[in-house]
Amino acid sequence: MSTPRIALIHATPLAIDPIVSAFRRLWPEARISNLLEDSLAPDLAAEGDLTERMTERFLTLTRYVHGCGADAVLFTCSAFGLAIEAAAKTVPVPVLKPNEAMLDEAMEAGDRISLIATFGPTVPGMTAELEALAKAKGRTLQLKTRCVPEANTALSNGDQLTHDTLVSSAATGMMPCDAVVLGQFSMASAARFIQPPAGCRVLTSPDSAIRRLRAILKA
Repeated sequence: MSTPRIALIHATPLAIDPIVSAFRRLWPEARISNLLEDSLAPDLAAEGDLTERMTERFLTLTRYVHGCGADAVLFTCSAFGLAIEAAAKTVPVPVLKPNEAMLDEAMEAGDRISLIATFGPTVPGMTAELEALAKAKGRTLQLKTRCVPEANTALSNGDQLTHDTLVSSAATGMMPCDAVVLGQFSMASAARFIQPPAGCRVLTSPDSAIRRLRAILKA
């Protein structure tokens, strides 16, 4: 499938530019569409946890883009893993969580993983996913996590340089490790500022997700 239609579903406008730029760089032939539902993140923060009502919203969004002709669906919101898993069961096309490909690549790199986020609810969800992956593989995970909310505030205010500097500084402080995982699509721009030592990979959700989508749809 050389020119598939990929539906991108976002919970924040900050995720749109990183994934669109990554598609232009890695898979320009793909036809992408963007659907933004920016009440999801504040509603999750207010609820404190995923509710049945919020999960149903993910099912509705997924069915909608599939009905529009999507060959695959990629969510870019990191804090909603269980809702996305439920949504994936409702349509006959691939539905990817934002970080599943990146976390698989992190586990391939080694057991010492440093996870950085700028939105608090991202950390427990991704921690659970990594721990589940490690258990399934019979591995002993050595996980360090850090949330840098001030970076998210800077990016929301249009200050990408401050965002990237704060994230890269946090990454440097969490080395040595086998992989640095930037837990949100909106963080991808910081990767170019991170100077990992030999043997350490810096992973971003957009690049990993596109590699996974290409492999799935080609097969």
